Amino acid sequence: MHSTLSLIILLLAAAVVMSALFRAWRLPSMLGFLLVGILMGPHAFNLLPDNAETRGLAEFGVVFLMFSIGLEFSLPKLKAIRTVVFGFGGAQVLSFIALVIVITSILGLPWTAGLALGGALAMSSTAIVSKMLAEKLALQSEHGKQMIAVLLFQDLAVVPLLILTPTLAMGGDDLWSSLLMAGGKAVAVLLLLLFVGQKLMRPWFSWVASHKSSELFMLNVLLITLGLAYLTDEAGLSLALGAFLAGMLISETEFRYQVEDDIKPFRDVLLGLFFVTIGMLLDLHEVAHHWLGVGGILIALIFAKTAIVWAIGRAFGNDAPIATRTALGLAQAGEFGFVLLAQAGSLGLIVGTQLQIVLAAMVLSMMVAPLIIQNSDKITRRLCGGEWAGRAREIHDIAISSMSADGHLIVCGYGRSGQNLARLLESEDISYIALDADPARVKAAAAAGESVVYGDASRREVLIAAGLSRARGMVVTFADLHAAMRILSLVQELRPDLPVIVRTHDETDLDALKVAGAAAVVPEVLEGSLMLASHALLLLGVPLSRVLKKLRNVREQRYGLLRGFFRGATDEDAQLNETAQPRLLSVLITEQAAAAGKTIADTQILEFGIEVLVVRRRNIRGLDPQPDMKIYAGDVLVLRGVPENLAVAEIRLLQGV
Repeated sequence: MHSTLSLIILLLAAAVVMSALFRAWRLPSMLGFLLVGILMGPHAFNLLPDNAETRGLAEFGVVFLMFSIGLEFSLPKLKAIRTVVFGFGGAQVLSFIALVIVITSILGLPWTAGLALGGALAMSSTAIVSKMLAEKLALQSEHGKQMIAVLLFQDLAVVPLLILTPTLAMGGDDLWSSLLMAGGKAVAVLLLLLFVGQKLMRPWFSWVASHKSSELFMLNVLLITLGLAYLTDEAGLSLALGAFLAGMLISETEFRYQVEDDIKPFRDVLLGLFFVTIGMLLDLHEVAHHWLGVGGILIALIFAKTAIVWAIGRAFGNDAPIATRTALGLAQAGEFGFVLLAQAGSLGLIVGTQLQIVLAAMVLSMMVAPLIIQNSDKITRRLCGGEWAGRAREIHDIAISSMSADGHLIVCGYGRSGQNLARLLESEDISYIALDADPARVKAAAAAGESVVYGDASRREVLIAAGLSRARGMVVTFADLHAAMRILSLVQELRPDLPVIVRTHDETDLDALKVAGAAAVVPEVLEGSLMLASHALLLLGVPLSRVLKKLRNVREQRYGLLRGFFRGATDEDAQLNETAQPRLLSVLITEQAAAAGKTIADTQILEFGIEVLVVRRRNIRGLDPQPDMKIYAGDVLVLRGVPENLAVAEIRLLQGV
């Protein structure tokens, strides 16, 4: 028991450190888990046991991952993009598998091994690609949508491949009859679960939800997920297939999003353990001995996938730049490839040195993927002469739209906030030109006669074409710090006198944006609070002139009155930066406290960037206390600062350390 606990603590400590490092390096945390498995596995420091119990627990990570994929499997959504998903995605997977089968046959390997290997290598990383596209604001671009469609098909293709691989491993003269038997089982189970299960799922979940118990709801989700996984496993299929079907059935109910939130902690923890076990398979000595083979497969994998996706993209009518970006984004191996490779290895289809070389090449391809995607624009510009023509057309369209504009407002981003702003500008007959990087949104808005054009506002030539030299002002309507900072940098270089208003989520980056040149920063959360306060004050009979004066004073003081808040257990806003977000803390000064009898300055807490906002003494609140104010026992000090500094300040006030 003591040994097992030691191993668990060691595994958790290593996983936390590696995951934090890889996140700091802007790399997927799954690579950190892989490295933990490599270092702690039997081929390195041998700190983790490679036994059936460990692998069995890790398999549940795959189960919950497949369940999550099933939750995303919406039939209406899939039908809307079926041509790209099944056409483009299907062609990519089948073409790559066929290529690998041909190559392995030439090398003397059986076609069954080639099929299993091709299926594993055909997968690309959903986690890496979607993360990088989101960071580049390219999810809604043409190449972004095509990449997501191909990834969706790959996720779906895992299901039949997981069913097919065990049958291939059986081999023998009755292989085809075994394949037919497995296919028949799969069809029977699918029909039973989809037609019978779909009718039962909604009323069953409604009955469970009616008890209004989160524990009961969570138990029910686990029962459905693991129960269906058990049924498909007993039918000779796989645990993952049952989990996928469970997710697909629940996705058609109104409880989908609640289930997705509840299952995420189980999925992430167990999936991390799965990647640790994958890393344990990798023998670094074997890889070092065959480094030429690893490098060869890595290069072949990246170039072959790039070439196949590019050719299919061109066949589907994409121009060269879009096809190139799509191909570069899908050139790496993926997390589901590890699932298929681990299954093929356990069944003996790929063993020994072959497994080590392929596994190492897949890991390395995922590590270089962020670098390739990040530089895909530069690579595309070098490879595609037509890219300049496309950029020229884009700039030409913007210039034509802004040609007659003078003294106009440039609106960067045409989402909900941008569109609301545009309507108010139109009501005042103020001219504007809006820039947006979502082609579908631009097409729909332009068709309605609105002054919006396609363009990335963080590019120099786009701003110049939009009439930056003639504009009266600019508004950045999307809450993206990196893009806003790039825009402000360009404006400071090209037109430093132009006032720029920037929207943010909260006050975290307010000072940085002001320093970068923003004339005004509008934090959504604080402005919402101001609106609530203004309505409440008017409702209570405060004169309108006083309300307006109060709002003006708060804004002029950079929202100083509103910055910081008392954090509670229900504050789970994922958009708040925990390290940079100011917090408020109340500290009661007791008779034994070190600060009793001292001035605020004497406590030295101001040196840590702490502000003393309020001193409450005998239930009388003193606002804006000065550094020379003396502190007495019984006082309550309200402090504002980042969490780490608040902790230091509290210790100094109470203990004097």
